[in-house]
Amino acid sequence: MTVAVWLTVVIGAVPLIGCLLWWWNDIWYGLVMTALRPSQSGTKLPPGYMGLPIIGETLTFLWYFKFLGRPEDYINSKRQKYGDGTGMYKTHLFGRPSVITFLPTTNKFVLRDTETFRLEWANPELIGKTSMFVVNGDAHLRIRNFVIRSINQPDALRRIALAVQPRMISALQTWTTRGKINSFNEIMKVTSENIGKYFASFEPGPILDKINEHFEEILDGFTAYPLNIPGFKFHRAIQSRRKAQAIFKEELDRRRNNTDGSNQPINDLIDGFITLKDEEGNYLSDTEILDNITSIVLGGVRAKKLVTSDEIFKLVYTIKVVDETVRLSNVANFVLRTTTEDVEYKGYTIPKGWNMIVLLRNVHVDPKNYDDPLCFNPDRWDGSMLPENFQAFGAGPRTCAGNMLARLQLALFLHHISTGYKWELVNPDVKVKYLPNPKPEDGLEITIVRL
Repeated sequence: MTVAVWLTVVIGAVPLIGCLLWWWNDIWYGLVMTALRPSQSGTKLPPGYMGLPIIGETLTFLWYFKFLGRPEDYINSKRQKYGDGTGMYKTHLFGRPSVITFLPTTNKFVLRDTETFRLEWANPELIGKTSMFVVNGDAHLRIRNFVIRSINQPDALRRIALAVQPRMISALQTWTTRGKINSFNEIMKVTSENIGKYFASFEPGPILDKINEHFEEILDGFTAYPLNIPGFKFHRAIQSRRKAQAIFKEELDRRRNNTDGSNQPINDLIDGFITLKDEEGNYLSDTEILDNITSIVLGGVRAKKLVTSDEIFKLVYTIKVVDETVRLSNVANFVLRTTTEDVEYKGYTIPKGWNMIVLLRNVHVDPKNYDDPLCFNPDRWDGSMLPENFQAFGAGPRTCAGNMLARLQLALFLHHISTGYKWELVNPDVKVKYLPNPKPEDGLEITIVRL
């Protein structure tokens, strides 16, 4: 063949190959669904685009979330192209075929069915396969009920409110002597110290600092590509989890062996797990205790009169500020599930083994759910609010077990800083990083003085 012929073949083949690669995932998974997995009820996948081979739409997802800093535009671009429909689109993210949901009713459909939609993706390796966030059925209910009794019921909240305030007050007083602070890091430090103390009786110091370092690496792993290979974020997250658990294991062994000579119960969450039994009288294994204490503390990490929890929840405007803060901050952009069987939903099939990416953030920034949604307006909570339009703590049987504790700590901090201090943003136009979790780029630097 002459050079001209070869050149013609190449020029003609390049667009064809490019087109094939562009639609490869849609062709492949469509073929698998229609030809290799016939179903009596049909095999119509939700609308959407599944991207390139292997990487799917991961680069597009990162473009909106990480580089543009406009995560809501990721789903809005799909809504403009495909319409709202049933509130879900097919896609391919983080190495897996997926269906992404974004409307309140569709999110609720997924989150309320814990048998069909299970937490079986990369998260169990980071959270722990026997953690209450992963297990199902009676095992989940037993641990969840214990945690709710320990940290989320009125009596527990009253104790916690009095226990956490001294560190808050001390921190605020210290901040004024420094003039300018990184408020994100400082607030996280106070929060972790309180959680470390109440959950595991760890005092501020090197051990707690090391745990926090490990947890930062674990959090980075949640949105990383799930490759457990040295050099990748997911691998570092796995290693950090093992190191954090080693610290908790040492504390657990100390208590079991009573190596410090003390016979007095500490009455924190670790002690509670040690004494917790199932309906047959069996205690939790060390693995179950470590998985649960690690995941729960990880979930929490995230000369003045003290106020009680009863008093703080009576501060109507403070609670409105708390709810508006939680709505806009969207600590979890999305949560993940995996289908355990083929699911039929409003004429579409969600195949078994596919990821479900439930966008919580979109519910809170959708103009159909909130007027001027990106505006911070606590007074919006004066009106009636559909419960399904507020999903900051999830929904269904796996709703965050510490939702009231989170609101309490935020309300307490707002009370103390607003009644005793004046503060200003150093950079009012600071941008927000959205992965792995929303965070101001400069850590929200502020100047703070006493009133």
